Parts: sequence; C-alpha cells; structure tokens
Amino acid sequence: MRKQIFAGLGINSLIMNTIDIEQRAAKAKELFLSGYNCCQSVVLAFEDITALEPTLAATISAPFGGGMGRLREVCGAVSGMTMLAGFISPCPTNSDAVAKKENYALVQLFADKFRMENGDIVCRRLLGLEPIAERNETPMPSERTAEYYRKRPCSEYVGCAARIVAEYLAK
Repeated sequence: MRKQIFAGLGINSLIMNTIDIEQRAAKAKELFLSGYNCCQSVVLAFEDITALEPTLAATISAPFGGGMGRLREVCGAVSGMTMLAGFISPCPTNSDAVAKKENYALVQLFADKFRMENGDIVCRRLLGLEPIAERNETPMPSERTAEYYRKRPCSEYVGCAARIVAEYLAK
C-alpha cells in the first residue's frame, strides 16, 4: 500500500529502500546547527522525499519553529514529522475518510515514538520552560550563538524526529 502512495506522488520506491537512517538524522541536525529552525530542519532533511523545492519547503515549515512561532506549543521537530506524514500518507481530498484515518494514524505513530524517546511533544516542557502565562515570550528568535546551541537540546530532538521518519520509510 505504501509503495502505491509513494508512486502516486512520483516518489521513487528505490529511495524508500535505500534510506540511510543515521544520515537523515545527521542531516537534520546539521541543518539545525546551520540556522534553520527545528521544523525546517526535519522537513529539509527529506526534501528528496517531498519533491518540494528547498526554498518552498523552508518557507512553509518556517512558522512551526519554536513550538509554532515561538508559542512553545508542539515541538517544531514533531511538526516537521507531521508535515512529512502528509507526503508519506497523503489525504489530498476532503472526502477520503480512509486516507485521512491512515494519515492521522501515522501522525500519532510518529508523535508516540517521539514522546516515548523524549518524554513529551510540547516544546516548553521539553525545554523545561515555565508555563506560557508566566512568561513574556517575544516573537524574536533567539540568536544562534555557541551558548544557544550548548544549552538547547533541540538538535537532538531534530535528529530524533528525522530518525523516526527515516526508520518508518526504511521498513
């Protein structure tokens, strides 16, 4: 069934069979460390799977960084997996309940695996931040400095998310 879905999207089934899981995780981490946000990093690590031009992929995934625009809600790495689920298990019509169910099941599988590995899927809880009502979070992203990368576990979350997707594709 999955091969049919990929074929329908024009995705080469050879890509599925030759997925290097650790390479995808490393690529996502490298993208994050180069300045992309968590969601962008996961999505861009699979640009060959989505067939999206990199600038478009980065543009549509950008708002999901920082737990959706720095709201610190669902982790951007989890949002990236969710976006990829739309390509892996597409539901392009409004009347296909079976496709929608399969897509939602994949999103839940990805989120459950991430939660099992990391304890949560919510950005602020993953980062140990106090509840949003007690903070004055601005939309300004944090400056990417050596100190930022040293104290943030985000590159590990990005790598984990990419690994989960790659493991699924490699099956």
